[in-house]
Amino acid sequence: MKNELFSDLVESLEEAKKIRNGKLKPSRVFNYRPVDVKKIRAKLHVSQSQFALMIGVSKSTLQNWEQGRRKPEGPAKALLTVVEKNPKAVLAALQA
Repeated sequence: MKNELFSDLVESLEEAKKIRNGKLKPSRVFNYRPVDVKKIRAKLHVSQSQFALMIGVSKSTLQNWEQGRRKPEGPAKALLTVVEKNPKAVLAALQA
């Protein structure tokens, strides 16, 4: 069984090399739209300080996101996605 797994791994690596060198197309491609934090905050009509406090991050973290030096990850990214989709509901929940 171990030899079979190793062979599968080697085959996968060879396939990845071909894809990287443009000799083979990937079987699927994922495109992710970056989160536009500044746009999301603007929808809520709040300052950076207010928004940072609302979502539980520092103002400098928020500024880094807005200026593209860093990207939100994990729970912060999920919360920003929800804020983007339904800002009124999130505002109501966070101010309760």
